[in-house]
Amino acid sequence: MYPLQGVGVITQIEEIDFRGIDTLYFVIYLDISDMTVRIPVDKYQDMGIRPIVGKEESQAAIDSISSKYEPMPVDWKARYQMNVDLLKEGSIASIAKVVQALYHRSKIKELPVQERKLYDTALRLLIDECSISLEKDKKEIEMVVFGRLES
Repeated sequence: MYPLQGVGVITQIEEIDFRGIDTLYFVIYLDISDMTVRIPVDKYQDMGIRPIVGKEESQAAIDSISSKYEPMPVDWKARYQMNVDLLKEGSIASIAKVVQALYHRSKIKELPVQERKLYDTALRLLIDECSISLEKDKKEIEMVVFGRLES
């Protein structure tokens, strides 16, 4: 899982000469954006890249979006920054929190364009990771997520 980018597959580990130093890189293919990235093996944790969560953690994230909603700041810039920071954390619980907050906010008032994009990104990240973790179709996970948000 690559924060803000989505689920990827390590296709290989390659050694590249970078400024005279041989460095190992993960070559990660991100299907959602049809993009390949190279990340230094010794820097992947600093960048928030992590393995897909297990079934229990995935289910807990989905369950958490039906918990009591904590209103966020009215000022959209402050709210936006809080949500970006949560997504950068990269944990599935943080992603679920952003989905919940922006979904409920959108029911009160239409989201500004940047927040709408952030919501769409968070929702895609949550659905993609949960579908792989829970071994279910993305459409099925999407229905579950929206069912929890509505409850």
